Amino acid sequence: MKKEQRFLMRKRLLSNKLLITGVMIMLFVIILAAIGPAITRYDAYEMMVENRLKGPGGEHLFGTDNLGRDLFARVVYGARVSLSVGLCVAFITSVIGMMIGLLASYYRTMDHILMRICDGLMAIPGILFAIALMAVMGPSTSNVIIALGIVFTPHIARVVRSRALSIQEETYIEAMKSQGAGPLRIIFLHIAPNAFSPLIVQATFIFAESIITEAALSFLGAGVPTPDPSWGNILYDGKLVIFNAWWMTLFPGVMLILTVVGLNFLGDGLRDAIDPHTKPVTKKRLGLFRPFKRETRSVPTQNASR
Repeated sequence: MKKEQRFLMRKRLLSNKLLITGVMIMLFVIILAAIGPAITRYDAYEMMVENRLKGPGGEHLFGTDNLGRDLFARVVYGARVSLSVGLCVAFITSVIGMMIGLLASYYRTMDHILMRICDGLMAIPGILFAIALMAVMGPSTSNVIIALGIVFTPHIARVVRSRALSIQEETYIEAMKSQGAGPLRIIFLHIAPNAFSPLIVQATFIFAESIITEAALSFLGAGVPTPDPSWGNILYDGKLVIFNAWWMTLFPGVMLILTVVGLNFLGDGLRDAIDPHTKPVTKKRLGLFRPFKRETRSVPTQNASR
């Protein structure tokens, strides 16, 4: 039985086009970030003023920036920063948010306290809240991770809490309570494993949102400080010379879009694969494109004698 379930799950995963596309895009970005420094012979911090704003091609694959630094090396190192920030934020928010959601779903008193705090944090726009936190803590990579962790933890907690509340209505949870099982045993051995699937899906979206927010903070000067390369501060430098050096905004922008799209495809694919009740959007047919069928109505025959 387990072999059949594993076979069906593997078949479901391999037939999911969104999931396969997202995995391929993310593998490309991860491999580029891993082996990129070995491909280029330039350092991301090396300034060559005589080669400033040199176009792509030749010795510099993506060209150079306004200080003569190799743009390909900086984009590759920026990918490392963005992926590490996104991964750390997704992990931290998943752990803390799951703990908050599980405790809030089981204990009513903690539910009122923790969820009101989460509601208050979610009422503030995420980017403004992150900017305020960075203004207090100061610009650095570790502070970006802490700030984004505070911003996105309530979202995870809400998802886990809603899933845990539905699990508590199941019959086996009531049976465990009647047998005298303790709260911690029920929460961590029976509720938490069943709430793990939506947590994984939500974590991929938090991963993507963290990368976007980190780039926005770096673009505004409140994120990763210069001269450390980040897609956000590279875009900020390119904004100043966008009409003379278009490559400074094109290449980091394309990498940012590609990474976020890949993570969104990955999250949508995981949601379709994990939840058997969801159907991919591509299989739905819009009403405008449904084939027209002529309806034929049977007219009752009248009795000739009437």
